[in-house]
Amino acid sequence: MTFKMKPEMSCSSLSWLSRVSRARVFLAAIGVFALLHGAPVLAASSEWALNEGGRMRLILLPEGVDGLRQGALVIEPKPGWITYWKEPGDVGIPPAITPPPGASYSVESVGFPVPKVLMSGEMTDVGYDHPVMLPLTLKNAPNGTGVTLSAFVGVCQNICIPFQADLTVPADTAGIANPVEAALLGSARAKVPPGPSPDFQVTGHELSADHKELVVRLKLPEGADRPKAFVSGPSGHVFVKTVVSEGTNGETVLTLPIGKLPKKYQIAGKHWGILVVSGDRAMESTLAFD
Repeated sequence: MTFKMKPEMSCSSLSWLSRVSRARVFLAAIGVFALLHGAPVLAASSEWALNEGGRMRLILLPEGVDGLRQGALVIEPKPGWITYWKEPGDVGIPPAITPPPGASYSVESVGFPVPKVLMSGEMTDVGYDHPVMLPLTLKNAPNGTGVTLSAFVGVCQNICIPFQADLTVPADTAGIANPVEAALLGSARAKVPPGPSPDFQVTGHELSADHKELVVRLKLPEGADRPKAFVSGPSGHVFVKTVVSEGTNGETVLTLPIGKLPKKYQIAGKHWGILVVSGDRAMESTLAFD
């Protein structure tokens, strides 16, 4: 972050004021830097938990008028390391964020920004090779109560290392949102793909009788880039290899080969997730199977 300073004033009667102004700007810069980098001045934040492959912390806003508290798990892999999406690919550990046993509060939702497909030899990973924030929503977590969440994620370089930590945000009796925290969470939530819209949606899907191929039909925004898809099937399964073709009525057709499903897996009544990315737009939806 860069702060531009005004030139030194030539009038001696204002020189002291100039020095004070510069000092205030300098102190403000220190404060913002500390907020962004997890120093203790960030009141509604846990301490950083450290691991060989990176670090993570929890930030949390005060309770809203809806009774919910918004927050985020911040994960910062070290350079050359990665962490994982909600389905990690061939190997890896999906993130898990849970309250301690007997806690009065619960994790209502966790959001994930668009991941990358990261190849490691012949293995396919789905995740992030950069710092990432996972927005979350807590229910029944009042400001006057300290909040502890257990975060369990994977970080990977040549090997994958489980990273577990209990992250505690102290009680916030003031109940006033820090503007820097609010901005960070706003930015994190803006990166979570929205649901379908009239111009960007799944219009149909079917799994072949032998469960070897999934076909998804899409309506894409006019002039959209060639799409790519992440399909999260049964727990531990994600499908990212996609063949794109043109369907009837202007639809776009995605054909994904489906790897080995769990033994005796029954597709009827199941719900899979799909994330479609086209240029700078993304959309998440659910594939329901009758």
